[in-house]
Amino acid sequence: MDLLERFLNYVKFDTQSSEESTACPSTDKQMIFARYLKSELESLGLSEVVLDENGYLFATLPANVERQVPTIGFIAHMDTSPDCSGCNVSPRVVEKYAGGDIVLSAEDGIVTSPDCFPELNDHIGEDLVVTDGHTLLGADDKAGIAEIVQAMVYLKEHPEIEHGKIRIGFNPDEEIGKGAHLFDVEKFGCEWAYTMDGGEIGELEFENFNAASAKVSVEGLSVHPGYAKDKMRNAALIAVEYAGLLPADQTPQTTDNYEGFFHLTGMKGAVEKAELSYIIRDHDRTKFEERKKLMMDLAAGLNEKYGENTVVIDIQDQYYNMREKIEPKMEIIDIASEAMKEAGVVCKVKAIRGGTDGAQLSFMGLPCPNIFAGGLNFHGRHEFVPVQSMEKAMMTIVKIAEITAKK
Repeated sequence: MDLLERFLNYVKFDTQSSEESTACPSTDKQMIFARYLKSELESLGLSEVVLDENGYLFATLPANVERQVPTIGFIAHMDTSPDCSGCNVSPRVVEKYAGGDIVLSAEDGIVTSPDCFPELNDHIGEDLVVTDGHTLLGADDKAGIAEIVQAMVYLKEHPEIEHGKIRIGFNPDEEIGKGAHLFDVEKFGCEWAYTMDGGEIGELEFENFNAASAKVSVEGLSVHPGYAKDKMRNAALIAVEYAGLLPADQTPQTTDNYEGFFHLTGMKGAVEKAELSYIIRDHDRTKFEERKKLMMDLAAGLNEKYGENTVVIDIQDQYYNMREKIEPKMEIIDIASEAMKEAGVVCKVKAIRGGTDGAQLSFMGLPCPNIFAGGLNFHGRHEFVPVQSMEKAMMTIVKIAEITAKK
């Protein structure tokens, strides 16, 4: 099985995670995929293949040298985003993309166009894996899983490439901010690791957002509308009022680069009860804390207006910017950069406008920057991944293992 076949096989598994669940993994279907991967890794001859009850899958490619070499790891997540269906994914390959529109579904008029997605123009002449227009693709992060597994196969098939002990880890629930929560860093046993997740070819990232989630709950008072004057407290309208108090120019669609935002991800409401779901993001820790304080202050202000406990807000930190944990160990960035160069990839160090499991893992004692997996337009029907980008990511893993053994 080659890299493309492996990836196309993986995306057939629906592994969508759920923010509503308190279980780990948050959905049973992630465990179905994990069990399949466990069987595959065992059949490929990897050792120490262990799947725990929470859906964390670890395995080892033993060293093929006697000398002391650092144990390193490669990590990817099994779940796909709750934002778009991952059920019955039907991918196809557009060979030697010639430019212009890609018709995903002629029947439904769904088209991926460079007018809307200009990054397509960077991949003319390449083979693009696309969706049928009705689901996401799942390159985030099944491309990363496929690249890691294929790299282990490549190293086994090329024993002349010297390498130390390599650990691989596949985890659930990254898309809901919980991917690293039960990751056993001590059991994984690496000096450092890399997540293979997201991103355009060449991207190497060791800065990410500080992240939190916020639930704004509004308690109303229902009264017959004909007799409601000075009595009714409409929770839905108060929720709308709260949303309108946040800065309109600090949303995902109005920010870029190092600018943070408030993102309303869901809302439901009636007269008696309403709820808003937000995510809060900022690269700067001080500004991040200020954003959380603003949301609390706005709730307090509405409580003064409408009565105590009308608006209750629950803010939960998810992860922090890993830069402070990576900077003391910048040699791991240098190794990845050198590996990309040897794989024929131009390295582009940039900040992530998002997060990876590596951010949390870095704060848990496992320095873990992120390397591109090659996909684009994640979390939606226009997601695609160039086959050539996946191949370069796979070779970057191989080169990291080789370079580490030479240090």
